[in-house]
Amino acid sequence: MVFYFKARPDAGDYTIFMGLDKFENEELIKYGFPEDVWFHVDKMSSAHVYLRLHKGQGFDDISEGVLEDCAQLVKANSIQGNKVNNVDVVYTPWSNLKKTASMDVGQVGFHNSKMVRTIRVEKRVNDIINRLNKTKVEKTPDLRGKSSICGLFLNGAFSACVTLKYIKLYGLFHNEAEREAVNAAERAERKQHLREKKKREDIERLEKERQADMRSYKGLMVTDKMTSNKDIASSNKSLQELEDDFM
Repeated sequence: MVFYFKARPDAGDYTIFMGLDKFENEELIKYGFPEDVWFHVDKMSSAHVYLRLHKGQGFDDISEGVLEDCAQLVKANSIQGNKVNNVDVVYTPWSNLKKTASMDVGQVGFHNSKMVRTIRVEKRVNDIINRLNKTKVEKTPDLRGKSSICGLFLNGAFSACVTLKYIKLYGLFHNEAEREAVNAAERAERKQHLREKKKREDIERLEKERQADMRSYKGLMVTDKMTSNKDIASSNKSLQELEDDFM
């Protein structure tokens, strides 16, 4: 089960979501989107809250209002964090989440600590929580399929180059079949690129040859270097002399 919320309307159309428990959190860690930003109370147990950005946006582009909505939702869904003031909430792009085999269910690390931001939440604001809860919708999405990057690639939503940027870098293949599918697409794109490059090179080469032939032909046909029948007749040269000139 995944809970979906809508951020404050004046900030634009933004969706915030979180898993029901640590098992849903584990699924969300595995099968996110490049546009997702992950939020969590720092050094405390809490829900894993995600914000889905618009395409082309970076996580440094999030407005203060939307940040506050996400941070308040995380704090409210932390047993310990909800009871205290001045709680720090950390957030980072989904692609920066690091999961290893030794980690517990729902536990994550970061590939790059420099891509982690912190926001301080002084206290719970019930008006924000109540507004968010009024937009709350419960769904059971197919995270392993259409919602995952691998699933999106296999369904044709992403090209191989975009998919590989996120999947191959972080090893987010679900199984060997998906790994081979992405690798095969990469090979096909590379071959297509090489064919197009060779075609362009062949066209350029033929054009250069044509231009060279035209320049050579024009050189042979310069009027000043040509001899007409009239010129030959007026030269008073014998046939033998003309043959010698030709040779």
